[in-house]
Amino acid sequence: MKILHLKLGTKIAMLSFLLVLLSVFLAGVIIVNQISDKMEKEIGHRAMAIARTVAQLSEVQENLSKSEGSKVIQPLAERIRLATGVEYIVIFNMEKTRYSHPYLDRIGTVFNDGDEELSLQRKEYLSQAVGVLGPSIRAFVPVLADEGTRQVGVVAVGILVPTIREIISTIKTELYSSILIGLILGGLGSFYLASNIKKNMFSLEPNEIARMLEERVAIFQAMDDGVVALDIENRITVINEKACRIVGISEKEVGCRLKELPAFNALNDLLVANDPTETTELILNNTWVFVDFLPVRVKEQIVGRVITLKEKTEVRKMAEELTGVKTFIEALRVQNHESLNKLHTIAGLIQLGKADQAMDYIYRVTEEQQEVTRFLSSKIRYPNVAGLLLGKYNRGKELKVDVLFDPDSNLSELPEGFDSSTLTIILGNLLENAMEAVVGSKLSEVHCRIKYEHHELVLSVEDTGPGISSENQAKIYQWGFSTKGNGNRGIGLSLVKQTVDLLGGTIELESGKWGTRFGVRIPLNKIQA
Repeated sequence: MKILHLKLGTKIAMLSFLLVLLSVFLAGVIIVNQISDKMEKEIGHRAMAIARTVAQLSEVQENLSKSEGSKVIQPLAERIRLATGVEYIVIFNMEKTRYSHPYLDRIGTVFNDGDEELSLQRKEYLSQAVGVLGPSIRAFVPVLADEGTRQVGVVAVGILVPTIREIISTIKTELYSSILIGLILGGLGSFYLASNIKKNMFSLEPNEIARMLEERVAIFQAMDDGVVALDIENRITVINEKACRIVGISEKEVGCRLKELPAFNALNDLLVANDPTETTELILNNTWVFVDFLPVRVKEQIVGRVITLKEKTEVRKMAEELTGVKTFIEALRVQNHESLNKLHTIAGLIQLGKADQAMDYIYRVTEEQQEVTRFLSSKIRYPNVAGLLLGKYNRGKELKVDVLFDPDSNLSELPEGFDSSTLTIILGNLLENAMEAVVGSKLSEVHCRIKYEHHELVLSVEDTGPGISSENQAKIYQWGFSTKGNGNRGIGLSLVKQTVDLLGGTIELESGKWGTRFGVRIPLNKIQA
């Protein structure tokens, strides 16, 4: 047997219509029951009023105890019954002998229906019972003679209770029209609700939505980068396994805000400080990562952001190659500029006829460059670090800044776990800041020293600039803080601080009118661990 697969819109419409149909049916049942209860109360009041009236008649009180009293009571009771339209009026004495009844053969027989006992004790009440003519409501009223001092019998007035079918037949026009209107409105509302829900769900079926969700989760988990999706309140809505591994949390943290998770402290601080849109380098869970931010817009409104996390180790080789190429290009540019200046100087000396001075100048310049190159090649084992220092030396020549290397500097070996690219981050930023600080000063010198001391790698960069004020010394490591204006500034020293902290080292800062010195100490055993 083939199973019929209904579409989501059809299911919603059918379910809604069934709910409306059930609601209308229950409402009809409740209305009919309420009408039935109300009619029963009205019938009871009517029967009680008629029974009280009959019990007050003197003919009934005087003849109820006589043996031939039925000849007076029966015609009287029948006239009242026919005039009031009740089903029966039964009058019986204290021995329960009937003196009136719609059926003449019942007169003189004993009334023994079982619900008349209280009426013989001077109590009036209503009772429901199934009599000869069907289910009815009966009113029992005692007949009191001698001005109410003596009970001589009971008047029982019965009115048949209409059945549910009779009640529905009475109000069928109103009931059927109400049900029909309710069903029409319910049907229209059901189809509108179904179409509106389907529209909001992009006309997708549940199996299609489930498949898209599974595909989305699979794509997130298969991505080589960590992905964290946040809502407008920086609450995590989605996070993949790679991001959990990088940050050191579990997927159970979905629903938490970033500020509630210590592993995201650096990222949360960045989000609070500004609205980042560019790639940022941060330390999360003692891991260097590149962080990208992408706002999520729905109908032109930002409803959250997606953060991608890429481990620095994954792009380290490419970054080192790119850094080396850029350094090489910069060095070539500086050397080209310097070479042109030197050629102009040599050409001028020759034109002036001072060939000896031109030869001395050529020898001096060549020897100076070769001396720096030989020094860096012999003292600095790692090419990218030596290339960085040579590039900064040539950069200083262009800025008219003397970059001087301590003769005792030495970088022969790096412990396991400490790569040379990390060293270029520290040295590159410290040297660049130092050169910017002395440009235009009377004495424009930058001193650099690299050496080992007491199981520590010591890096020292000192300049002869104006120094750093005590007020700014507490702020220089803050991300984005700079005294040189806006733009891509205020990042270098922050990266240096994060790198040194990650390596378990310390930064010493000395500054005054004579200049500024940054001293970095990195414990070798900490790195090896």
